[in-house]
Amino acid sequence: MVSRNFIKKIKKLLNTLYPEPPIPLKHHDSYTLLIAVLLSAQCTDARVNKVTPPLFALANTPQKMIKLSIPQIEETIRSCGLSQRKAKAIWELSKILVEKYQGKVPDDFEGLESLPGVGHKTASVVMTQAFHKAAFPVDTHIHRLAKRWGLSSGKNVKETEKDLKAAFPKKDWNRLHLQMIYFGREYCQARKHDPAACPICSMI
Repeated sequence: MVSRNFIKKIKKLLNTLYPEPPIPLKHHDSYTLLIAVLLSAQCTDARVNKVTPPLFALANTPQKMIKLSIPQIEETIRSCGLSQRKAKAIWELSKILVEKYQGKVPDDFEGLESLPGVGHKTASVVMTQAFHKAAFPVDTHIHRLAKRWGLSSGKNVKETEKDLKAAFPKKDWNRLHLQMIYFGREYCQARKHDPAACPICSMI
């Protein structure tokens, strides 16, 4: 593992570059965020942000969503990929929210992860961005950065999440998750990465 001093340098640089990182997925409330994050699986945020406005124009609450047919939802979200599976999950989770949670999105991991199509990463994003509860969502990009920077040797995102939570104070998790996403896109891409030109990799 890297030194505490290097971790401090990472945090300082990310705070300088992205002092107030915005949430990349457009949404209005916890429900629309949940749907947007579900759609983002194997799809870019930019594409999701093009798909969600027409979808939410049709239905922006679970009550309205279950009035649509699954084929209607699928047609609207088709360009996101995995549209058949995602449409089914969106309709089914909306039905559960109406029947079990009075149309509200649960604000705990157990409730969120019990919903169709909602894994730990999706639940973590909703917990941190909708409910402002401490979580450190780790996707494949953050997993890559953590490995490159020596913050984790985890073989999967679950192990990496544990290492990142141990490396950084709990109060910083929510912001760091977004900061690392933006940094990875701008300076530390998966392909054709030049470590010498990367502000963090060049310090290693």
